[in-house]
Amino acid sequence: MRRSPKLVLYGALGGVFFFLALVLGRPELAALGAPFALVLVVGLSMPRPSAVEVSLAVQRERVLEGDEIEAELSVRPAGLAGAAGAAGAAARIPALYLGLVLPPGVKPAAGESTLVLALEQGEERRIPLRLIVDHWGGYRLGDAVWRTSDAAGLAFMDGYSRGASPLHVYPRTERLRALIAPLEAQLFAGNRVSRARGEGIEFAETRPYEPGDRPRRINWRATSMRQSLHVNEQHPERNSDVVIFLDTFAEARRRDESTLNLAVRAAATLAQEYLSTRDRVGFVSFGAMVRWLTPGAGDVQRYRIIEALVDTEIAFSFAWRDIATLPARSLTPQALVIALTPLLDERGMGALLDLRRRGFDLVIVEISPLAFASDGRDSLDALATRFWRLSRDAVRFRFEELGVAVVEWDGQAPLAAAIEEVRSSRRYARSASG
Repeated sequence: MRRSPKLVLYGALGGVFFFLALVLGRPELAALGAPFALVLVVGLSMPRPSAVEVSLAVQRERVLEGDEIEAELSVRPAGLAGAAGAAGAAARIPALYLGLVLPPGVKPAAGESTLVLALEQGEERRIPLRLIVDHWGGYRLGDAVWRTSDAAGLAFMDGYSRGASPLHVYPRTERLRALIAPLEAQLFAGNRVSRARGEGIEFAETRPYEPGDRPRRINWRATSMRQSLHVNEQHPERNSDVVIFLDTFAEARRRDESTLNLAVRAAATLAQEYLSTRDRVGFVSFGAMVRWLTPGAGDVQRYRIIEALVDTEIAFSFAWRDIATLPARSLTPQALVIALTPLLDERGMGALLDLRRRGFDLVIVEISPLAFASDGRDSLDALATRFWRLSRDAVRFRFEELGVAVVEWDGQAPLAAAIEEVRSSRRYARSASG
């Protein structure tokens, strides 16, 4: 508890007027100081300011970017939630100034996040709120600063309440009409047509009949034309392993947007779309802090990946990491690796080159940092920017020489356009190699 400046001011004014009345022999001056003295006597006889307890409860703990959620703010005198007799002991709070401290990315839907209340003895006030979350991430809500004072405003108490309401905001995704097909499929059944021959519904070719072939596979038209038994070969339907590789060594940022934000939204979209086609999806966050999820399928894997994406952040480090840091089970054989990277850090680029040299089917979606950079103020800055762009072109050409499809995405165009560009590039590469 601290004294209000009013206490010192009223005491000084009352003392000055009484002193002047004694020195100058003017009783009317004492009458001028009497109101200040009366306020001090009455105010100091009132109960002292007491502490309050603040808590915030949200209706949903998991929401999407841009959603509006309902919350309830509870304010009560300290000790009210304790024993049965605590309510009687909790004094009245004539003036409470409360400010809700919201993290960046969360804001009130309407009005301000500050309140002025008065709590009666033993009263608990519940205030409905509506909050808007406009950025993905993990948050802890309920932090608040408060100040209570007595009725005369001569003393006050400041405090800080730490919240404990978790909130997970998932990145918003978009729909993709087509996905990048991996070069090789796995052994489990799925929606993807394998290049191998076997039981399936997708026609591959015809071949002469061999002992053991099923009669229902006989192609009677080809048999009648060639005067010998021929059977159909099919491509079996298999699933594939897709590993989303997120480069978290560095980012380019401007205001509230960054290359990491774009990469996380793209990763969430890719994970959702591949899992919906019965593929197995894994996740690797490769940077100063390395996280991974082994490939899996189903809704459980989807939530695991989204939770891992929400916890993703850029951590500064000079430590050099290579692909050997990752366990072998995080990168399964014949997996399609889709790398989301701004191509800003040598360590991330070196890891991707190592992946390609090890034979992994690699695709790079370059989260372009050019939208977050300016050309500078003078000709020297413009020249430096030009050299930087040329160096990025050289890096991109280095990957393309190794047969890696690289597409630049700035977040302005739909992600589907970048995915279609990768698919076209891979089709062209296959036809050229054929």
